[in-house]
Amino acid sequence: MLSQPPVWFIVIAFLAALGPLIIVHELGHYWVGRWFGVGAEAFSVGFGKEVAGWTDKRGTRWKIGMLPLGGYVKFIGDDDPTSTTNNNATLRADQRHRSFHLRPPWQRFLIVLAGPMTNFLIAILIFAAFFAAYGVPRTPNVVNAIVAGGAAEAAGIRPGDRIVEIAGRSTPSFEDLQKVVMLRPAERVDVRIERGGRNLIVPAKLGMVKQVDRFGQTFEIGQLGVGGGRHVLVDVPVTRLLPEAVSTTVKTTQSMIDGLWQIVSGRRSLKDLGGPLRMAQIAGQTASLGLFEFVQLIAFFSINLGFINLLPIPMLDGGHLVLYAIETVRRRPASERVVEWAFRGGLAFLLALLLVATFNDLGFFGLWDGVGRLIG
Repeated sequence: MLSQPPVWFIVIAFLAALGPLIIVHELGHYWVGRWFGVGAEAFSVGFGKEVAGWTDKRGTRWKIGMLPLGGYVKFIGDDDPTSTTNNNATLRADQRHRSFHLRPPWQRFLIVLAGPMTNFLIAILIFAAFFAAYGVPRTPNVVNAIVAGGAAEAAGIRPGDRIVEIAGRSTPSFEDLQKVVMLRPAERVDVRIERGGRNLIVPAKLGMVKQVDRFGQTFEIGQLGVGGGRHVLVDVPVTRLLPEAVSTTVKTTQSMIDGLWQIVSGRRSLKDLGGPLRMAQIAGQTASLGLFEFVQLIAFFSINLGFINLLPIPMLDGGHLVLYAIETVRRRPASERVVEWAFRGGLAFLLALLLVATFNDLGFFGLWDGVGRLIG
């Protein structure tokens, strides 16, 4: 079993993984805004008091904040870095044509969408580079062995069957099968198989096992009880690198949607929701394994950042996109009061979610057990 990396290493790894992704995210907003002629007052790496900075010839202040936990781009016309409200009434005449809030809704929509999409693009490029260097990891979706007493045996699945779909999710490889099954401990699912040229659908109740990782942490995962064939790295033509990378990004996003929906629908406990502390630990652990694993993690973090920002929650990019879509349909923006209350509600929701996730993280690290023993 591997030892946990020191706290200082975890902090550095977390900042090294997440910091550049946030900067790239904000650059996505900035470049598309600039493409549409929107001016930026400030581009900040970090929050709080400015530590260092400079002003470019377009009047944008590029600066580094004291707290290196994120960043933002503040467009002309923004009252604050979240683009929630505007100060168009106080703008000079030469500034109004560069104001973000005076742009058509479709342009604002694309400027906001550019941030999350840039994160997805970074992940695609990382995967494509890995596939070019090492090949695409793939195991055929043919059952090689059946675990005695497992879910597959109970469902009547046999060696030689090709598992093509589980719970409505396509499984063209054994890796895809594992991703679908792991998220569904003890769930009842339909499994579509190919046997002797025929398509069959068999119901199965997945098993649930506790798995301990290399750092001694325990997780509950689903298990079908089948063994796959030999794992191979498949060389693909250059023309297939980007499609394969896009496919991997889409499937990873789909797994995130599955996990979130299971929590929302009550099929998984809210205790499974992790927060920044657990992300930091994962970053430190993965970085201690080597550069190869760490860069892969950055790709997954990038997808995670893009996905979270697209959720239709006020304060996030997705909340802005919903408002701009409504404005397009109604042909007029929502009232300032509606926007204000929507963003207050979004902020309250995000803070509550952060508190729950942090509480779960501290429990995951054993803090509450320790407190209980002290009290007892």
